[in-house]
Amino acid sequence: MSEETTTSAPKSVAELSPKMEVKGTVKRLELYGAFVDIGVGHDALLHISQLGKANVRNVGDVVKVGEEITVYVLKVDADAGRVQLSLVKPPDFTWDDLKEGETVSGKVVRMENFGLFVDIGAERPAMIHVSELSDNFVNSPSDIAKVGDTVQARILRVNSKKRQIDLSMKTVQEPIPVIEETQEEAVPTAMELALRGAMDDKKSGRSRQENKERERREKMTRERDEIIARTLRSHSQ
Repeated sequence: MSEETTTSAPKSVAELSPKMEVKGTVKRLELYGAFVDIGVGHDALLHISQLGKANVRNVGDVVKVGEEITVYVLKVDADAGRVQLSLVKPPDFTWDDLKEGETVSGKVVRMENFGLFVDIGAERPAMIHVSELSDNFVNSPSDIAKVGDTVQARILRVNSKKRQIDLSMKTVQEPIPVIEETQEEAVPTAMELALRGAMDDKKSGRSRQENKERERREKMTRERDEIIARTLRSHSQ
């Protein structure tokens, strides 16, 4: 996820890339920073905020004209020929590089009762809460690791706004497949069979009754039609 640094001397701005390590000579100092010759034909700016120390008021307190220093490329504008540098080594991972679920390794740099802080090469150490140190109960983080140990963990959460990275050393639980059981048709009991037979007989009896009623209505209709026909014939004679 990170770009590799290099100590080879670039010859042009086009050969520079962010995070690259280069050597240069301080050419001049300004109130806002220092200009450094890194051998690309354009002096690069080392801003006062990138001198590696907090609250620097005088650039000359950190670097001197003619001093050879190791710096890191911060930004490159090849079209304008502008390069920004930093004395601070950039993190291996930016906030955009960190993805939940990915496995990372790092060195334990601090220990607290509630967990461990691990340097994974990001802007700041990541935390492994005591509840995420093992699948089993952990009484104290010191039972799992100590300062200086290298551990491997999974990225649990990333909050770039709060600058927080949470890790877990727990085993990832694979989902258990759900096996659908085939429901066998229940064998009816003797009582159920008798009940079904009675219901079938009832339906059959109802059907016979309906047939008789239909035949009776049809017979009445035929008799009525015959009476009407005879009446019409008698009137026509």
